[in-house]
Amino acid sequence: MKKRLLSFAILAALASTAVHANTTVNGFASIKAGMTTSSGDTLYEYTDELDFKTGSLFALQVKSDLGEKLSVTGQLLGRGVNDFDVEFEWLYLSYALTDNLTVSAGRIGVPFFKYSDFKDVGYAYLWHTVPQSVYSGVGFTKVEGVSFYYTTTLGSFDATAQLLYGSASDTNPIFDLPASTRQDKVVSLNVELSRDWYAFRAAYVQGDITVVSDAFTPLTNALAGTGVPAFQALASELDFDNDQGTFYGLGVTLEPGNWQLVLEYNDIGIENSFYSERTNYYVSAGYRFDKWQPFVVFEREDHKSKDSIYQPFVGVLPPQLLQPVIGVVTGQKFDATTISAGLRYDFHPSAAFKIQFSSQKDKSTDQSVGLLTAGVDLVF
Repeated sequence: MKKRLLSFAILAALASTAVHANTTVNGFASIKAGMTTSSGDTLYEYTDELDFKTGSLFALQVKSDLGEKLSVTGQLLGRGVNDFDVEFEWLYLSYALTDNLTVSAGRIGVPFFKYSDFKDVGYAYLWHTVPQSVYSGVGFTKVEGVSFYYTTTLGSFDATAQLLYGSASDTNPIFDLPASTRQDKVVSLNVELSRDWYAFRAAYVQGDITVVSDAFTPLTNALAGTGVPAFQALASELDFDNDQGTFYGLGVTLEPGNWQLVLEYNDIGIENSFYSERTNYYVSAGYRFDKWQPFVVFEREDHKSKDSIYQPFVGVLPPQLLQPVIGVVTGQKFDATTISAGLRYDFHPSAAFKIQFSSQKDKSTDQSVGLLTAGVDLVF
């Protein structure tokens, strides 16, 4: 409650600058419900009980133009999955160095994806939420740092480029156990070219990753404590201690006539760790009939576990250590496809109703999970 009151107090202070600056206040919200279609199944934090919190959220964004090319932007966001506890998603200063180049500093979103800047603004896209196969594959979405944003034209294309540097820390569960993560020396570069009804995007991100978690830290400590050089080397292969992570992403958007076609692809890896080599992508197609937009999405997640980490130790490492090592490594493997179909209805100039059914098939277990969601996205 104190965190929520403090956030609103800071937002009110930002808004009060309207007396001295050109300030705009915008907001967005999602009120959604969902449930899996079979008893005991879970998908994207939904269960087989009707849930009105997981997909719901409320946010306010304040931007104040302070004059002399300086502005400040803050966004407060409360998610239903977090009991609507309000936190600053973004808070940064921006200064226009030239007509084409802007520098920003503070808490800034990392532009991994096409919809990174408005992934929580459900009204901005067709789906119930951005495709999770791609958008949930990265453990952090914002950094405290500095960003340079450049706009220009290349021939007949409009072009943008963003370079970002910073660091971040967060808590993200591993194997459903608490974990503290830190990303240092994060460098991000993305470029987008657009013209008429099509756009192309490429992104690269790298950073040094450190993670401490009950999921694996006791195991790596036990291996390091054996005093055996080979086992100590195995411990360093399992842990996350300033290990370099890399992200490569590509995106294509095509909007000829009433069609909307979107493809995003990414490849993620972390060196010297048990983190699986991950390839994710989705392809989406939608068609507008006046206020109605039916759509379909195909998603693919291919996470290959690094079995080569433990294989040389089979028959060498004591079973009480070998089995946990195998479990940690192979637990990163995932091979799944998700097919979704849905409908968006723009029943109001600022609000859209959506209904979507998704079916995910885990190829390694040959099991499928169905998820039905419905709700309203709005902007104000």
